[in-house]
Amino acid sequence: MTESPRRIAVALGARSYEVVIGPGVRNLLPEVIAGMGARRAAVVSARPARWTPSPGVPATFIAARDGEADKTLSTVEALTRDFARFGLTRSDVVVSCGGGTTTDTVGLAAALYHRGLPVVHLPTTLLAQVDASVGGKTAVNLPEGKNLVGAYWQPSAVLCDTDYLRTLPERERISGYGEIARCHFIGAGDLRHLDLTGQIAASVARKAVIVAADERDTGLRHLLNYGHTLGHALEHATGFAMRHGEAVAVGTVFAGRLAGALGRIGADRVQEHLEVVQHYQLPTELPADVDSDRLVSLMRLDKKAAGGLSFVLDGPQGAELVHDVPVSVVTDVLRSMPRDGVGPMPVAG
Repeated sequence: MTESPRRIAVALGARSYEVVIGPGVRNLLPEVIAGMGARRAAVVSARPARWTPSPGVPATFIAARDGEADKTLSTVEALTRDFARFGLTRSDVVVSCGGGTTTDTVGLAAALYHRGLPVVHLPTTLLAQVDASVGGKTAVNLPEGKNLVGAYWQPSAVLCDTDYLRTLPERERISGYGEIARCHFIGAGDLRHLDLTGQIAASVARKAVIVAADERDTGLRHLLNYGHTLGHALEHATGFAMRHGEAVAVGTVFAGRLAGALGRIGADRVQEHLEVVQHYQLPTELPADVDSDRLVSLMRLDKKAAGGLSFVLDGPQGAELVHDVPVSVVTDVLRSMPRDGVGPMPVAG
């Protein structure tokens, strides 16, 4: 390897693990698995065989596909049945290799099979390396909404091989910056001056601190949902034609505008939300054909909601979870946002 890997600890006591970031780190997989003492492995990969490293122990290789269409309970069932046919036991390990939808789905399958098998993630997209593979949240979608069925199941290790990122289509690569952009507003600082490896490491380091303090999303971990309340609604409303990072980017711009409308931040900070997202070449406008009322209905399904609409919003003390945001304000902000180059929707009189 030409570059020393960055190593970031997620400190969770006996369940602590490392996130290793750098070129070629996927080749550490046999060493990691040997250190775990696993006898056999199920390797679930959404990448070609040449990009999927051998685990160094007897293994079954299971083909997967990235994408929301396969992020379902039926996929989890199919994976666990594959595990059973191979005879996986608690002395074995599951390995995921793919984007965030794959790490989410495989992580949930590992959490459920035999009530929990160790899992090692090899995230292959920027989005997955920055966010999805770290922190132990696993989930799949229902027709009613995104990530509604899941479990907390921490990996034993995460190997973020930056060589994988060279294989990404341009749109997928840029989408990954959505999670990096939102880190600007949750305590990671301005990452725009860093190289990509530095941006990944800084984003993971911030998430590691938050997860160590609040593993199960009862307080501080809500910060990681910055931009996600609208983001998840946009994904669902567009039939997932909008990529996750793209939707989070628009959600981040919206969060700035909503915080401004509520008097939590000034106009300069609202503008900063737009400028940060634009820096990463991410979308900032709502889709023209998505109805504001539909988005509000979907946001009511958000897991942070406690009877009303809840958002993680910037403020005088930094980002925090704000409950019971008036629907009228949310709707007005949505209507005031530009839509795919056609300008804002008319505000209802």
